[in-house]
Amino acid sequence: MRRELQRLAAAAVLDFSKNYFELFELPVGFALDAKRLAEGYRTLQTATHPDRFAVAADHEKRWSLQASTQVNEAYRTLKDPLARAKYLLALHTGDPGTTSETSKDGAFLMEQMELRETLAEAQTSPNPQAAVARVLTQLAEQSVALDKELEGLFATPSPANLETAREVVRKLQFMDKCRRDAEALESAIDGRY
Repeated sequence: MRRELQRLAAAAVLDFSKNYFELFELPVGFALDAKRLAEGYRTLQTATHPDRFAVAADHEKRWSLQASTQVNEAYRTLKDPLARAKYLLALHTGDPGTTSETSKDGAFLMEQMELRETLAEAQTSPNPQAAVARVLTQLAEQSVALDKELEGLFATPSPANLETAREVVRKLQFMDKCRRDAEALESAIDGRY
């Protein structure tokens, strides 16, 4: 009887037809209450974790694994600003459409090329850690500004705002790749010293 009540409670908590925001009972938008997201994640993970269904029937174990996987994917998506923005584009337009397109902002692309050159030159500079730190700081500052822009764009998701948001997401993708490259370089430099 107790297992049946646990199963019913878990099923009531998780509805696979809900979008990720609904799953965590959050408003659909780029601005996010990280504390509420974390609390919702813990609640759902507790209710759906496969360990709770270790002695359950096979179909309940499969459901638990599927539910836990969806909860984890939803949490990772909403926690990461770039993934959250892509998800919002998909919710509003049916397709994030950002993977094969490049930014149309020439000034931004030039700035990204300069950051890449700085990273390349950092390897042979007298103080490579400082050069990489400058790039990471600049990327972080740009990300904060673009995140703020996305908050406004997704607050009123008109077709024009969604197209602008798509361009901002393209920029964030460039910056995310550059950040990962800078962090890898930073790790390699730290390993040398």
